[in-house]
Amino acid sequence: MPKSTRRIRSTGSTPSGGRERNPFGRLAVSVVTLVVAAPLAACGSGDATSAGSDGPAKITVLRSNGALFEPLYIAEQQGYFEDAGLDVTIKAGAQDTSQNAPSVLNGEAQFAMTDSSGFLKGAAKNMPIRIATGLVSATTKTDPTDGLLVKKSSSIKGFADLEGRTVGLSALGGTIQFIVEYLVEKEGGDPSKVKFVSLPTTSLTDAATTGKTDAVYSFGAFFAAGKQAGLRSIGNGMNDLPGITQGVLFATQKYLSSNSATAKKFTDAVAKAITYANAHPDAVKAIDKKYTQLPADYIEKSQIAYYDKNIDTTVMRTVITKMHGYDLLSSAPKDDAIYWDKAPTVTAGS
Repeated sequence: MPKSTRRIRSTGSTPSGGRERNPFGRLAVSVVTLVVAAPLAACGSGDATSAGSDGPAKITVLRSNGALFEPLYIAEQQGYFEDAGLDVTIKAGAQDTSQNAPSVLNGEAQFAMTDSSGFLKGAAKNMPIRIATGLVSATTKTDPTDGLLVKKSSSIKGFADLEGRTVGLSALGGTIQFIVEYLVEKEGGDPSKVKFVSLPTTSLTDAATTGKTDAVYSFGAFFAAGKQAGLRSIGNGMNDLPGITQGVLFATQKYLSSNSATAKKFTDAVAKAITYANAHPDAVKAIDKKYTQLPADYIEKSQIAYYDKNIDTTVMRTVITKMHGYDLLSSAPKDDAIYWDKAPTVTAGS
């Protein structure tokens, strides 16, 4: 049976976990797991980068299992890591990327991927982690690859119409639930009157077409399949909040302060790869064909993401304030508990 909720206080985020093209399969954080792991950071285990005096600094980075990790492989393929004197190992992380935090905290990896919600769940619990760089943020430069789907005959015309309705999500309490509540409120509706149920990602289209739910929020290949099945999309998905972070790389505060020069070399190499990825979509698609389970035909026809190292702190603050107001965050962490002091941050309009 689907799980349902109105408010989730300690569930997580993903967003990137097991999804298919956008990083929204990383919803649903395990706060208990993260809190148990947090004290390990105080021991300093794994905070020092393994580097011989005559060899490159060694870094392990955990990527998502879905997508948006492409710049990491481009940095490897184009020799950006090697040129920076780094020996980087890229590994698939947890299915729910919010649960990559324990591996970073205990020193199994120096960096890991997650989305804004996945990171904020840990920051709200005073995890000693910081965002080092962005990878992808929502933007109007690309067509929507996620969004709300309803039957063509549905009386739902906008997000405000979701009051008193049931919406199916791939997971509760994370980025997707946030964006639905945010857009309901933006249109003048009351998000507290929307019922959310958790369904398998593969069941979202069926839930909407059969009337099991009034609407579903889908993404990636499943969003495209839903529209092909005759469902109608409403709005522009995450792109209706340009700048919301969909993919970041984070590390422990101690690692970043103790290995600042190495960390900066790593994020600079990723930045070069981001520039390359945006200019070479075929390289991105080749990585997707090798490292994701997406159909090759879907990859070929799809527009690639627009990669961006910058983190919009104004939009992030909006996300924090609203998520806390929707009871999706247990507290509202301050900026100094979120960003590394060398992270590429910008403010809206800058």
